[in-house]
Amino acid sequence: MTNSRFKDHLGRPIVAVTGMGVITSLGQGLADNWAKLTGGISGIHAITRFPTEGLNTRISGTVDFIDVPANNAVERSYAMARETTLEALAQAGISGEFNGPLFLAAPPVEPEWEDRFILAERAPKGDYAHAYQQVLAAVRAEADPVFLEAVQFGSISERLADRFGTRGLPVTLSTACASGATAIQLGVEAIRQGRTDRALTVATDGSVGAEALIRFALLSALSTQNDPPEKASKPFSKDRDGFVIAEGSATLVLESLEAAVARGAKVLGIMKGCGEKADHFHRTRSSPDGGPAIATIRAALDDAGLSAEEIGYINAHGTSTPENDKMEYGAMLSVFGERLSDQILVSSNKSMIGHTLTAAGAVEAVFSIQTMLTGTVPPTINYTNPDPSIVMDVVPNVKRDAQVTAVLSNSFGFGGQNASLIMTMESA
Repeated sequence: MTNSRFKDHLGRPIVAVTGMGVITSLGQGLADNWAKLTGGISGIHAITRFPTEGLNTRISGTVDFIDVPANNAVERSYAMARETTLEALAQAGISGEFNGPLFLAAPPVEPEWEDRFILAERAPKGDYAHAYQQVLAAVRAEADPVFLEAVQFGSISERLADRFGTRGLPVTLSTACASGATAIQLGVEAIRQGRTDRALTVATDGSVGAEALIRFALLSALSTQNDPPEKASKPFSKDRDGFVIAEGSATLVLESLEAAVARGAKVLGIMKGCGEKADHFHRTRSSPDGGPAIATIRAALDDAGLSAEEIGYINAHGTSTPENDKMEYGAMLSVFGERLSDQILVSSNKSMIGHTLTAAGAVEAVFSIQTMLTGTVPPTINYTNPDPSIVMDVVPNVKRDAQVTAVLSNSFGFGGQNASLIMTMESA
């Protein structure tokens, strides 16, 4: 008979985290990232990947220190995912075939502008009404494996599956800024349902290019406070004006607690609860009343079997946009009430690493678990001009020593895709 120690309040297998890996604009690896994050160091910098003359936003949190064979989103995203997975598996003590499912959060894939121009040059000249057929003919006439790999949505997960020996068809998902948390939730559910004892959950985004930057700029979503770059992202501050687009990757090895204990693995934390709700208010804007976000947080608490009073730290979505920060604060206030002002610590990693888009939910889950492991809460930097309508302890500018045993991490994405994760220590 299975020991009740390994079951949660609903009789499901408890899901443990046994390995973590991370890359952001701060650097490669958990140790380097954590030292800089808790040191209040920013990874935001001027863009050098493409020309920015004439653009209102000229800064980002790109990852430019990993070698890639071709300068496109797929190669950048795969390279980061490979490295974070190597780190996570090493920490988990797993070698050889992983022998469990892979759930990957990856950015939407499309050709870079440069590739489109090259393809257009190859296409036969003729009637623009038949341009698609002409381009297709050009692709078929002269095979281009590099281009084909760069436009295949599933190519990242397939390569990861081959490299690490995962089981079954790899799942690739993209739910905007909630993607990383959604990938983790799929891994949690696979273990809870008894379909596997372990799951590899990866989130990666190397999609920062001229087109992506311009698209977000046209939505008035990006900060235009370019000088100095490291001061641009200022979540919950009165003078916040938009998020800073960034890149990164994170991998978490999930196992049933029973399987982890049986093989003698070190348990880093517990994936206690997951919540998700849709927001149909607008294509990009969140519902101003915060209703879907409130429901998402409460769903995560219910799934975890915890009360709001048991949460000690919130790793906020905290994008630094005027509307989103206001909405998230209202949602948290509705759930946590007066405790939010002085009893719960809240901070946003995006003040230092920017918004890693598809990867954000997983990157911040890693940092949430690290917060519990180290007893150190990373700060929200650039907090020098408080918003009087947002009253909470954002751990301003300097890290805080605090022992927390339950953390909420929020991810509220464009398209109304919201996800919240609750993580605890093993004994919690």
